[in-house]
Amino acid sequence: MSLRERPIAVWALPVLMLVASLLLLGSDAAHVATRLRGILFDAYQQAQPRPYQDTLPRAGFSVRVLDADAPSLARFGAWPWPHATLARLSDEMKAKGVAMVVFAFPLDAPDPLSPTRLLGQLPPGPTSDAARQILSTMPSPDDALVTAMSKLATVSGFVLGEVNAARAPDLKASVTFVGTRDPFGRVPRFTTASGAVPAIEHTSAGIGALNLLFDADGTLRRMPYVFRLNATPVPSLAAEMLRLIAHTRRFVVRSNEGESGLVGSKPGIASFEALNLDLPTAADGSLWLAFSGKQAARNISAAALDEDKVADARLANAVVILGPPGQTIATPDGPRSVGDVYAEALENTFIGTPLRRPASAIEAELLCLAIFGLACIILLARFGVLWASLFSLISIAGAAAVSWRLYAADRVLFDALGPGLALALICSAGALARGLAVSSARARVRMAFAESLPAPVIELIARKPALLALDGVQRTVTYLSCGVRGFGHLADTFKDDPTAFTRLMQRVLVPLMDVVLARGGTIDRLKVDGFSAFWNAPLDDAEHAIHACEAANAMMEAIAKINDVITLERRNDGVAFAPVEIGVGVSTSQAIAGGFSAHGRTAYSVTGDCAVVASRIQELSAQYGPAVIVGEDTRKAAQRGFAFLEVDYIAAGAHEEPLKLYAMLGSPVMRASPKFRALLSFHDHIFQSLRTQQWTKARELIEQCRKLSGASQKLYDLHLARIAYFEENPPGAEWDGAFRPILK
Repeated sequence: MSLRERPIAVWALPVLMLVASLLLLGSDAAHVATRLRGILFDAYQQAQPRPYQDTLPRAGFSVRVLDADAPSLARFGAWPWPHATLARLSDEMKAKGVAMVVFAFPLDAPDPLSPTRLLGQLPPGPTSDAARQILSTMPSPDDALVTAMSKLATVSGFVLGEVNAARAPDLKASVTFVGTRDPFGRVPRFTTASGAVPAIEHTSAGIGALNLLFDADGTLRRMPYVFRLNATPVPSLAAEMLRLIAHTRRFVVRSNEGESGLVGSKPGIASFEALNLDLPTAADGSLWLAFSGKQAARNISAAALDEDKVADARLANAVVILGPPGQTIATPDGPRSVGDVYAEALENTFIGTPLRRPASAIEAELLCLAIFGLACIILLARFGVLWASLFSLISIAGAAAVSWRLYAADRVLFDALGPGLALALICSAGALARGLAVSSARARVRMAFAESLPAPVIELIARKPALLALDGVQRTVTYLSCGVRGFGHLADTFKDDPTAFTRLMQRVLVPLMDVVLARGGTIDRLKVDGFSAFWNAPLDDAEHAIHACEAANAMMEAIAKINDVITLERRNDGVAFAPVEIGVGVSTSQAIAGGFSAHGRTAYSVTGDCAVVASRIQELSAQYGPAVIVGEDTRKAAQRGFAFLEVDYIAAGAHEEPLKLYAMLGSPVMRASPKFRALLSFHDHIFQSLRTQQWTKARELIEQCRKLSGASQKLYDLHLARIAYFEENPPGAEWDGAFRPILK
C-alpha cells in the first residue's frame, strides 16, 4: 500500500460503515434495530423491574388473574373448560364481590357438551326418540354462562385476521380521537374478524380484540389498545377493560397531528386518557409495559375459588382476568401467561407507570451516532487506532450511562446498544483498514473438503486437527436428503439446451447448500438431482435435529426466492423457466462417522440407517404435498422448535421396519394456533381409524379435513386410494398399519 493510498483506505471503510449503520438502524432492515433495542430494554427491566403494588388504594380496583393451575386442571378437566364450569366460576366470583370478569380467550363456538349439539349427533329413527326427548329438556351450558355473565360486568373478545372468520363482532363501543388529523393510519389493520357466540357477545358488557403485538423476536413489550377492522378502529381487550371502568361509551385517543419526532412524521396516536392520567403510546396506539414479574398476590387458583378457600378481601372490587393455561408469552422478564400480561397492562394504567419512548428517540439516537461516528473517523485518520478506540469506549460508556439514567429515573427508553455497536464497528473498520496489508499476507488453512464444512468448523479443525476423528466413531446423527422433484422430466425439457439446464441446477442447488452450511451442516455427497448433509459430526451439536429442521425450513424460503427470479427468465427457445420444486427428507439415528486421507484429499462421511431412510423419505415426499418430511426420531428431537403433522406410517427403512412420517409445517407459534390444532386433531382421528380398519370413518374424516386451512389435497388423495385398495384387499387382523403393498 502506498502513502497516497493509505489515507483513502482509512477513511473509506469507516465512512462506509457509518453510512451503512445509519441506514440499517434508521430503516430497521431485517428488524435489526428492533431486536437490539429489545435486548437492551429487556436487560433494563430485568435489572430494575417495576415494583409491584396492589392497585386498589390508587384506582379503586384490584387486578387478579384466575389461574388455571395444575389443581384447577385436575378439578375441572383439560382446557378448554365447559361453559357450565365458566358459569359456576363466574357466579362464585360474583359472590366474592368481583367488579369485572375478563375472558381473555375466544368464546366463538358453542359448548361441545351442549344438548343442542348432542341432538344433532343422534341417529335418526324412533330408537333415538327417548334420548332425543331427554336432551331436549336438559339445560344448556351456554345459557348458564350467559346467565352468569349477565349478573356482573364481563368482557369477552374476538380475533382479528382469522382466515376462516366466523363473523364480524357487534361492537359495544366506538374508538374516537381528539385532534384535527386522523391518527389511525399507523394502527395494525385486519380485514376479517371472528366474533364470540352471539348470545355471549350480546351479554358481555364489553368486547375487544384478543390480538397481541409482538416484536420481531417474538417478545411482547407493548400492549395494543386499538386495531383497525378494515377502515373502522376497534378497541382491544385491554381498551375495553378501561372503558368499562370509566363507565363511558367511547375509547378516546389523542392524535399527535403528525408533529412527532424532530422533523415531523405521518399522523399517529400520541396518548390515551385513563383514570385522569394521560398515558403516552407508540404511534400505533400501543403502550410500553413496565413489567413487575410474577407475583403470587396477583394470582387466584380456580380450584381454590371453587373450594371456597379464597378470602373475600382478595377478590372484593377486583378485575379478574381468565386466560388459557399452557399458552405462554415471551416477555422481558420471561415467559408469562396471557392473563399475567393483561394484568400487567392494567396495573400500568391504574398506577400510571408505563414506560415511555418519545417519538423523537430514533432520530436523536441516529443524530448521536452520526456526530460521534464522524468524530471517531477523524481521530482514526489523524491520530490512529489507539486514540479512536479510547474515544469510542468513552462515548459508548457515556451513552450507556445516560440511557440507564433515563430508564431508572424517568422510565424513558433510549437505545444505547444499537448506536454503541455501530460506533464500535466503525472503529473496528478503521483498525481493519490499517491492518489490511498484514492480513492479506496471512496464510489460511485449506482443507481438502473445505467446501463441505461450515466456515466455523473449518476454523476449529484448523486449530485442533484432532477434532476430525477419521478412525470412526458412533454418533447420533441427523441426516438430510434434498432432491429436485420430477428431475427426469425437468432434464428432458432441456435436452436441446443442456447448458441452460446445468446453469439452472447450479443456481438452485448452490444456495440450498449454502443454507445448510450456514446452519452448521456438513455436506455429505452430491447427487445428480440434489445433495445430502448431516449434523452432529465431525463436531458435537446437541441441537442437531433442530438445526437440520431449521436448515430445511430456510431451504424452503430460499427455493421460493430462487423461483421468483428464474421464472422471469427464458430459455434459448423462448420458453419461460418453470418453478423448481424440491423435496426434503430428514432422519435421525445412530451412525458411524469417519473417513480417510489419500492423494492429498480427505474424505469424511457417515454411514447408517439415517442416510438410507432420509433418502427414501425424500423420494416419497412428493406424494404428501409438503416439501419437508421427517422421521419419528427427528420429530421427537425437534418438536419443541417446530410444528409437525403425521402424514404416513410406512416401511421406509433399510430393514423395512414401519416408520411414522411427519410433515414439518412451521414454528411453535403455528403449533399453538387453533387452525393447526384442529388439523392435528383430525389427523390423529384419521390415522386411528386407518389402523383400526374403519375405512368409512376414515374417508369421512378425510373429506372434512380437506376443508381445513393448510390441508394437503395430494396427501388425502393418497390415503383415499389406499383405503380403496384395502377395502378390496383387507390386510387382516394382524396388520400393523404400515402401507407396504402400495408403496413397494
